[in-house]
Amino acid sequence: MQEPMYIKIHNQIKRDIENKKYKVGERIPAERQLASKFNVSRMTLRQAIKTLEDEGILERRLGRGTYVSSQKVQEKMSGIMSFTDITRSNGQVPSSKLLSYRITKPSLSEKEKLKIQDTDNVLRMERVRFADNVPICYEVATIPYELVSRFSKDEISSSLYQTLEEKGGYKIGSVVENIGAAVANENEARLLSVKKGEPLVTRRQVTELSNHYPFE
Repeated sequence: MQEPMYIKIHNQIKRDIENKKYKVGERIPAERQLASKFNVSRMTLRQAIKTLEDEGILERRLGRGTYVSSQKVQEKMSGIMSFTDITRSNGQVPSSKLLSYRITKPSLSEKEKLKIQDTDNVLRMERVRFADNVPICYEVATIPYELVSRFSKDEISSSLYQTLEEKGGYKIGSVVENIGAAVANENEARLLSVKKGEPLVTRRQVTELSNHYPFE
């Protein structure tokens, strides 16, 4: 599936912010200028801007334009803030619904990404994340079981980052993420209360603790 143009624009603007082309608290160019720069319609450009707003990277100020968010923007962009922290910082109440939780053997790609062996176990957890009781994302997390074996199911499923930091004494080090696009299948549509075939933004993320212990 070819990456939609609005995702390409999203990724480019995000890189521009990371590279300090647009600084925190600074206004970005007007829609007309950006649409001309990327050679797209203003509707396509608005999709990219709206996605960046939803991620907390940009904020629209009535009558003044669109600005790079000043509130913990660098943490949000790097993915180091948890879903719980990002939701609360936006003035919303976070919650989760646990769909599945099982200890199993890793797939080939998980072994490569998580730097583990055939003999290791992983915890695979599926959740729907909510903001003010509105479903925001469907999430599949894969964690080396050795990393979380001493924590309870409730501790892990309610807020993984918080449990790792506060109860495990770990520190989140870095995050590598890839933004893409997909269309909602029947299951995703049901879980997220959208129509089947509706476009979704996808994010694949590998988080590494400060001791270089990765999880996906």
